This record gives sequence, C-alpha cells and structure tokens, in this order.
Amino acid sequence: MAISTERFTALDIFRGMTICFMIIVNAPGSGADVWTPLDHAPWIGFTPTDLVFPSFLFAVGNALSFSKKKFESDAAFIGKIFKRTVIIFLLGYLMYWFPFFHRVADGWAFNPLSHTRIMGVLQRIALCYFFGALIVHYCSQKTAVIISGLLLVGYWLFLMLFGEAGKEYTMLGNAGTKLDIVLLGNDHLYHDKGGPIAFDPEGLLSTLTGIVNVIGGFLAGAFIQRKGKTYETVAKLMMFGGLLIVSALFLGQFFPIAKKLWTSTFSLLTIGIDLTILGLLIFVIEIEKVKRGTNFFLILGRNSLAIYLLSELLLTVLQTVWVAPKLSFYDWINQVFYQRVFPGALGTLVFAICYMMLCWLVAYVLDKRKIYIKI
Repeated sequence: MAISTERFTALDIFRGMTICFMIIVNAPGSGADVWTPLDHAPWIGFTPTDLVFPSFLFAVGNALSFSKKKFESDAAFIGKIFKRTVIIFLLGYLMYWFPFFHRVADGWAFNPLSHTRIMGVLQRIALCYFFGALIVHYCSQKTAVIISGLLLVGYWLFLMLFGEAGKEYTMLGNAGTKLDIVLLGNDHLYHDKGGPIAFDPEGLLSTLTGIVNVIGGFLAGAFIQRKGKTYETVAKLMMFGGLLIVSALFLGQFFPIAKKLWTSTFSLLTIGIDLTILGLLIFVIEIEKVKRGTNFFLILGRNSLAIYLLSELLLTVLQTVWVAPKLSFYDWINQVFYQRVFPGALGTLVFAICYMMLCWLVAYVLDKRKIYIKI
C-alpha cells in the first residue's frame, strides 16, 4: 500500500501541545510549593509533567516519518541529520552556559567551560534524533522494533549488572551516573540547586531508551500515513497504546517507572500514552473535523525549537536580573503579584500559564509574518 505524504493536522497539534506544556512545566512560579501536576515525580513514579519530554521525542519521530523520504541520496541524508544534530546539541550546550557570567560577592565572574553541563534536554533530543534517524532510515520497520526491544532490555541489564548492588535504581548507585562521571566528569553533570551531588537526568546511558521514544513516534507517523484518517487508524493506535501502558505497569513491578532514570518501563508507558493521545486527536480533529482552538497549538508547533529556546533563555534572564539585592525579577514578580493575588500552589500555576502565553505571543507574531525558524 502506498504511503501518503499528506500532512496531518493532528500530528502538528500534538507537537504544539508538547511545546505548550513543556514551557508551562519549566517555568513554575516561586514563593510556594509547585502545583503537584507541574512537578516531576521525586524519583520512582509518574506525574503528568513526566510525559512532556518523551512526548517531544515522540513528535521528533513523527516528523522523521515525513522527512526521511525527501532525501535523494544517503550522503544527503547523513549530511542533513549530522548538521541538525550538531546544531541542536550546541544550542543546548550554549543554553546551559548562558548567560556566561554569574554573580559573586564583588560583581560578576565568568562561567568556566570546566564547570559547564554537557548533557541536557536539547542535547538528548539531538542524540536521540541522530541515532533514531539512522535506525529508521537504514532498517526496516520490523528491524527497528527489534532494535527498540534490544535497547530496552539492554539498558535494564546494564543497570542490573553494573550498578551498585542493592542500589541499582538509586541516584548515586545506578550505572548511568557512574558512567557519566567517568566519561563526562563530575563538574560537567547537573547539580540540583548548585549542590555537591552530581546526577544528570539527561545522562548518556539513559539516552538509549530515549531513542526508543523517537522510533515509536516514527512508527506511529508511518502507520498513520499508510492507513489514513480512518476509524481503523484510531482503533489500532489506541489498542497498541493501551497494550504498552498495561505492559509498562506490569513490568514496573520489577523495573520501576522513573523519568529521571528514563527506565525501559518509563519509555513504554510514555509511548503508550502518546499513542492514545494521538489516536484521540486524529478522531477529534481529522475525523470529526473539530477545529476550534487548534490554531493555538499550531502556532506553537510551527516554531517549536525557537520558542522553546526563547522560553529557556528568557527565564534565565528573569532569574539573573535583580530588582533589589538578592531578589531577582522572577522572584519579585511572584512575590508582589502572583502570590498575593493567587496565594500558594495556584500562584505557581497562574504564573506558568502567563509565561507560556508570553512565549505564545512571540510565536503568534512570527506566524503572522510567516517567519519559520528551521534547522
């Protein structure tokens, strides 16, 4: 059966929804405990926030299912994905280095490269995109599924064999942290709130299971193109999604679901939820033709990478600029307005939504002027 190259609005809306919620969960207000659904699970477990990042990788795979047919030769394909990988990785690295200076007692000091985080969100996206693209380009879909299974099982075995006995799933006892310290160095890892403990939730080893999320998104996109906007498509997406969710919950008794470790069960669970959401979107938007409100997410999706970068860099600026000694603009606006008008966790939610809307306005202006920033 021929594969259609027709764009599916549901896929574009899925990407826009992912960016929307990624901005919201990354910019909670201060001055109170974060609204619980906007916070990641402390370690083992799952919250709605934990779905955001894997959904972006899933959307990357969706996009691959459309773009891989555009390359005339293997050389063109390799050149394009290598260029994209390097650019996205460097953007992520520079984003964590930004604003390149930090405050000290008597002024400012340069952020040394020797203490700059190497891995991160965009860096993981870059690596998962690169290896996921290679797999789906050179392998059949059946082989891609087999490789996905090997990555999931292999990661599990690696943690069990090389982690600290009895502490294989702990922050400092897991094999991924040990590998990151050896290969990247303690000073190049994530330190929560600048503390002494080095642990990178976007480390090297757990990138293996992130690749599976990209492959899952690709297979879903290829399936949708092959089957079209039909009830069969919706039914099978939701059926496979439900199967993966049940499998993840069952296997979670033996290999816990944990976003910070990106466990194999976490990958299965998030792919299953994304398949279910995508099936629902296709039913509502493509079959039932419900269009009201969809343009809101389409606007974000058309400049997804640029708006994500804007949201992260602007947030850093707000947290760096002081309006009073040791009081950043970020904390000040929460103290004088959001926590007064909406005290407690509600204030953190309202601030996050307002911040997302500010980024959306930038995306709206870019869309109105037909400015689309691509790599």
